[in-house]
Parts: sequence; structure tokens; C-alpha cells
Amino acid sequence: MTASEPWRAALAAAGLLAPDGSTRPTIFAEMSALAAEHDAVNLGQGFPDEDGPAEVLEAAVEAIRAGVNQYPPGRGMPVLRAAISEHRARFGAPQPDPETEVLVTAGATEAIAATLLALVPRGGEVVTLSPFYDAYAAIIGLLGARHATIPLRAPDFQPDPADIDAAIGPRTTVVLLNNPHNPTGSVIAPELLERIAARAAAHGAVVVSDEVYEHLVFDDAPFTPIAAVPSAVGRALTISSAAKTFRVTGWKIGWVTGPADLIERVVAVKQFLTYVNGAPFQPAVAVGLGLPDAFFERCRSTLARRRDLLSEGLREAGFAVAPSCGSYFVVADAAPLGVTDAAAFARELVRDAGVASIPLSAFAPGSPDPAIRSSLRFAFCRSDAAIEEAARRLRGVRG
Repeated sequence: MTASEPWRAALAAAGLLAPDGSTRPTIFAEMSALAAEHDAVNLGQGFPDEDGPAEVLEAAVEAIRAGVNQYPPGRGMPVLRAAISEHRARFGAPQPDPETEVLVTAGATEAIAATLLALVPRGGEVVTLSPFYDAYAAIIGLLGARHATIPLRAPDFQPDPADIDAAIGPRTTVVLLNNPHNPTGSVIAPELLERIAARAAAHGAVVVSDEVYEHLVFDDAPFTPIAAVPSAVGRALTISSAAKTFRVTGWKIGWVTGPADLIERVVAVKQFLTYVNGAPFQPAVAVGLGLPDAFFERCRSTLARRRDLLSEGLREAGFAVAPSCGSYFVVADAAPLGVTDAAAFARELVRDAGVASIPLSAFAPGSPDPAIRSSLRFAFCRSDAAIEEAARRLRGVRG
């Protein structure tokens, strides 16, 4: 086995290749195992502990009973593609043609992989924000592409204009965004999105925006779909999924929308990955996308309340808590507690306090930023009872 093999490149990019060549488990797997071992409240991985809306679940059951159990069309069921198209227009984006500008995928991660495979040549360059969702680096590593980053710095985690201009240049093929942002909970300011899109356009790059948390935006933060940014028109793809909004992370129903010529390229790759996926879940997700505005508002208000409850517990424990304007996550800096190595502290916290988190450095391997190295990401997509118990346990950290 050589270091140039794609699987090794992916593991190395994700920080999972040990110096002796052995592989490490992801920090998510490690922390979840520790949480189970120590009966901890698991605020590490971003999956809810409550089921999705009853009408969506029942629609999946009805589809199974009705025999919707075989291969769906390659681009996705017409009912779901139509629902995605209408949903995009309803929530502030240009309406894509459901026949040519919508593709259903096996979750957002497959959408990201298929899109990068379709658009990035070997030796090309992908620019992401940093910290970044760990799969981004692994997929870029598999492609044999160059990974450049735009750093986000605490406490607001917004990209600096100078860093945008420095990162996006003649070598850039794709700019891969995540907005609202995992892991920091920031929502990128509209003027900064425009700068990113304009810089990409100037260099002939495509902007790919992972917007899986599009409905989980708090405090009236100004979330702007990339498809609505003027400089991105005609040269942007949007990725989203049912997982976070409808609390069905195991269903793996995602989608890509955008210009027909770009979607055609992604279809060409996707057909050789999963081919198709989740037949009975597709009409059920269509039901979810058509739910009234009150459902989406409840999602936001419930998560905002839980964010506030957890954030207060973290502050009382002595953490410096960054504002979270979107997603499932809040970042807490343990530097005021004397912590310089959050990876080690996360392991102590799950053992000693019974609360699992993820060190922010897992999303920015090798970052020299001290705030990245001393911070933890906590998920607040849990029940009220779980959040209250975690907050109670955290209050004991300082004392």
C-alpha cells in the first residue's frame, strides 16, 4: 500500500491516518463509544433523539404498504422533485425546473461526493471554509485535489474579505460552502456570500453550497440561499436534505438543485454511486416539504430554546460561548478553564462530567488558531430533558 492510494489520501486528509500507517476511528465514533461506556449525555454527534413529524413518518409507512419498494427513477420520484422545486421557491430561492434542475441523492454527503467528482479534475482545487465538515476533506483527498481554506475565527466565525480573496484564485475549480455552518453555528453574512460568489465567478469556479440547516436559523439571522446571490446565478449548485429539518437522519434523502448543465454532470456520476435510493421515503419527504410554515417555525423556536438552555449551562460552567445563529451546534471555548488541548479535555469531560462533545480541532486539522484548539462543539438537537441534564452536569465542571 502506498501513500498515494486514494483511500489513504482520504484518511490522511481527514486526520485518520496514524504515523505508522494504521487507521484511527473518527472522533465521532470514539466519543459516541465513550458516551455509551460512561452513560454520558451524548452532545457529540448531530442526530436528534426525537422522531420526525407523524405525518411524514406515516407517509413512509403508507408507501411501503402500497408497494413503493423497488427502484425509483434515477433522478428521483417526480413527486419529490416537484416538492423540492416548489419548496425552493417558497423559501426564497429561484424555482428550479423539477425535470432538469433537481436531482435526488442518498443524503447530502452523496450529493457532495457526486458533485465534486463531477466538477473537480484530478489536481484541481476546492476551497472550503475552515473549520469544515470532515467529509469535505476526505472527498477532496479521494479526488486527488488540492484543498484550500478560508479561515473562520471566533467568536463570530465569519470569513474575512481578505482571506476570501487570498483563497479563491486561478487554480480554484469549486468553492464548497456550508451555510448555516457546521460546526460553528454561524450564518454567512449576505455581503460576504456575494464576495465569495463574485470571486469564484471571476475565476470561472462553481460555488457549491451545502444548506442542510437552511430551516434551522435563529435570531432573525440573514440566511441567503446561494442561488439567490446575484454573482452565483447560473454557476451555483445547492445541496440540502431531509435529515436535519425532519429529524430523519437515517433515511438518507438529499438533493442537488441548480443549472441543468451542471446537474447533468452530477447525474452522470451519481448513477454509478448508489444509482437510486430510498423509494418509500421519497414521497414521505415530499409530504414534509409541503408542511405549513408553522412547522418550520416550531423547529426553529424549539432548537433556539434548547440552544439557549445549553449555552447558559456552558457559561455557568466557565466556558466562553460563541453565538450560534443556525444549525444544531454551539461552540464553547474552554480556554477560561485553563484548557489548551480540547481533544484531551473532551475525553476528560465525557468521563468526569458525563457529557460528550467534539473538539473543534477535529474540523480543522492542523489549525494554528489557539481558539480552535481549545474549543468544543456541542449539539443541542436533543430533547429538553437531555439538554437540562447535560446543563446540570456541566455546571459541576467548574466546582
